[in-house]
Order: sequence, then C-alpha cells, then structure tokens
Amino acid sequence: MTTSQPIRVVLVDDHSMVRKGLVVLLEEYEDLEVIDEVGDGQAAVDVCRQDCPDVVLMDMIMPRMDGLTALKLIRESCPQTQVIALTSYSDEDTVQEALKAGAIGYLMKNITGDELAEAIRRAHEGQSTLAPEATQILIRATTRPPALGHDLTDREREVLALMIDGLNNREIADRLVISSSTVKNHVSSILSKLETTSRTQAVALAVEHKILD
Repeated sequence: MTTSQPIRVVLVDDHSMVRKGLVVLLEEYEDLEVIDEVGDGQAAVDVCRQDCPDVVLMDMIMPRMDGLTALKLIRESCPQTQVIALTSYSDEDTVQEALKAGAIGYLMKNITGDELAEAIRRAHEGQSTLAPEATQILIRATTRPPALGHDLTDREREVLALMIDGLNNREIADRLVISSSTVKNHVSSILSKLETTSRTQAVALAVEHKILD
C-alpha cells in the first residue's frame, strides 16, 4: 500500500534505543516517513504544534510530561493529528484514559513491524487499532456490573456520610434541616439500594467499598 505523499510520523518515547529501533523499522515502509523523534511529552507537544504530523506514536509513561497529558494537548492543538499509544502498560486506567483523551489506537510494544505499519495507515484514515489486551479491558469494563451504591442520590449520599459519622436520624435531620421522617425514608432507600437490612451493615459496606470516595 502506497500513497502519493508519505504518512508523516513522530515518535515519542523516553528510551533512545526504542526510538532508534522504531526509526529503522519504519524506514522499511516507503509510505511512512518519520519526521521527528523526541523523548518526552512536552517535546512531543512542541513538535506537533510546529509540524502537525499525520500520526504520533506515543509512549504513556515519560518524564517532564506524561503521554496522557501530551495526548490531550496534541489533540487540542492539532485535531488532524492522530495519536497511537504505543506502550508496555495495559492496566485498565491507562487504556481507558488514553482512549478518552483521544488516542485512536492502543498498541503494545511487542507488536510486529507490519502490524505497526498497518496501524499507522489505519490511524491516518481515521480507523482504530487496539491491542488484544486493550480490547479485553474494554470488554470487561462494559460487561462489569455497576459498582455498589452507584444509584444513590446526592441526598442519600449525604445521609450515608452522616450515618458513617455515627449520627442517628434525629441528628441527621437537624444537620440537613429536614424532617426525621424524610431521613427515615432516605435511610430505608439506602438500605434497599445497598441490599442490606441494617444501618450497621450499610455503614460497613459503604466503608469497605469506598462508596463515598
């Protein structure tokens, strides 16, 4: 696959040997051109603001400015530039935050040269490529049952916080300037949503599952 103009690529990784290896690797493909390679997120942002490359291969964990922060800034200043996370980390938070920040792909560093080249081409066309590890994380996230207490209202969360502090219904009513019967209704709803029958157990569950954190 070739295009009339090579796809302009910037490499971002804090390990010089990784960058040099990627340069050598991508030089094998006539339709790809590495226009710069830098060692931290701030340098990546500066290069992209100046040259607006077609695709950026971005490590996530770097000094001075991490990949996630750089990714957000690049997408803001160069919306036409596509960013692929190329990393050794596949934890759930990093994957989800990278995709939320605008990464079009999430790949592991054990990818083959042909796979990486194809991912760059797909990114240039606006198509996503995800490593199997990232795909599994997204599947688990979408099929995971809702967290305990997710359906508590703001007022119920206020009441629960005061229950954790050891206040009884009358004290909670005084604190929130509402009637004791209203507090009783809130407590009953809290117990129902937490699938428990006692205040003590509700408080224990709230602390154990960090519902109010």
